[in-house]
Amino acid sequence: MSSHVRTARLDQMVDQMERAAHIKKMLEQGEKKPYKDVIDVCWGDPHGAGMKPLTFVRQVLAACLYPQLLDAGNLPMDVKRRAQKLLSWCDGGSVGSYTNTAGILEIVEKLAQFISQRDGVAAHPENIWIHPGSQTSLTQSILTLLLSSEATPKRGVLVPVPGYSTVPLSVTALGGVAAPYFLDEEGGWELRADELRRALASARGVCRPVALYVINPGNPTGHVQSRKSMEEVIRFVAENNLFLLADEVYQGSVYDADSEFVSYKKRLYELGPPLAHTLELASFHSASKGLGECGLRGGYVELVNMDPGIMPYVERLFHLIPSAPVTGQIALELMVEPPQPGDPSYPLYMHEMEHTRRTLVDNVKRVLQVLNRLPAISCQPVQGGAFAFPRLHLTTKAICKAKEAGMQPDMFYCTKLLEDAGVFVSPGCEYGQKEGTYHIRFCIMTPADTMEELLRRLSAFHLKFMKDFS
Repeated sequence: MSSHVRTARLDQMVDQMERAAHIKKMLEQGEKKPYKDVIDVCWGDPHGAGMKPLTFVRQVLAACLYPQLLDAGNLPMDVKRRAQKLLSWCDGGSVGSYTNTAGILEIVEKLAQFISQRDGVAAHPENIWIHPGSQTSLTQSILTLLLSSEATPKRGVLVPVPGYSTVPLSVTALGGVAAPYFLDEEGGWELRADELRRALASARGVCRPVALYVINPGNPTGHVQSRKSMEEVIRFVAENNLFLLADEVYQGSVYDADSEFVSYKKRLYELGPPLAHTLELASFHSASKGLGECGLRGGYVELVNMDPGIMPYVERLFHLIPSAPVTGQIALELMVEPPQPGDPSYPLYMHEMEHTRRTLVDNVKRVLQVLNRLPAISCQPVQGGAFAFPRLHLTTKAICKAKEAGMQPDMFYCTKLLEDAGVFVSPGCEYGQKEGTYHIRFCIMTPADTMEELLRRLSAFHLKFMKDFS
């Protein structure tokens, strides 16, 4: 997909956002529509969709922002102790102070401990950088390091289709080429090694590929990679001297009982030397997806097996990126070191975590039950992540009507869904898809009643849409 096409579709999504905001305002002012509100599930924003924040996280944040609360008697003792410790790590004992560019040292050390425990492999603080969100780590640091607008031939990054739309746009903006590889929808959105080889051969005709970008668990597809698939990816990357970019922000969101998140670093070290000591890898995680605290802007990158000779340049480049907000850094610390058994906050924390997990597992089941019973729509299993990505089997009449309106067919469907049913989802064309296929993406991280209402409206709309354009 050309950059011009991506920009045009981004413009249409901006128009959709503005239209959704306008409809919300009209409803608030009393305008009558067939629905009383807009269900906005376009983004992976759990709190925006109505999910509740974790009490422990918000209590600690509140005490750090307003330390006078530490003198109150209604905060659990472990909350007070945690807030006091976090404040002691801040210059002047205040979250309003500057921090090191890489992040508060003690929090970076906590991240290293978390990664070490997760993978069974040592992680080193000097290889971890906290940024204002994982996408900043990826697009403003690592991609900037790998790409150059002056390179001849242009450098390329293999990107998944469907995949997160910001990355191809960032690659292009930095003077690179976003070279697509297609996930296998009929195979549950599997990442296939033979498709990677095809994509690499095709890319070499227009650029010099330097990196492979993978998302696990998938966005928007919801697939979770198997160990076998990950091994094939690692060997492919090594054989072709590529840099591996592993977007692992949904690692805590796996719903399928037969699926398991394994980090690429862990899988790499399971394969042993020489791969474990030579393959260059950047792994990304965030508090936005790990805690649902999207607005706090806290993410990190861990660099693995980087050439020591270029690390001074990496450090100079990273120092140009503003440090993450202190509240975002605190959220990362709370994400990797939650309350433990025996702590006063532990029972409520575990209750809230289990309630959230149960809600999301049930939401996934309901999505698959409802959508796969409807005509002309199908949805692959959602093993993890934040989204469902069902396929629309649209009629020729609907496709022609969309073209008359100057839209992609799934954008046309989404526009009608917003106007007629008050459901705001995003079209598959925003994430890339095989030619002749059409999809929608919506967030499954909502309260159960919101999901039921969403599915009710979507089902009624879809049946009418298909009848109108039969």
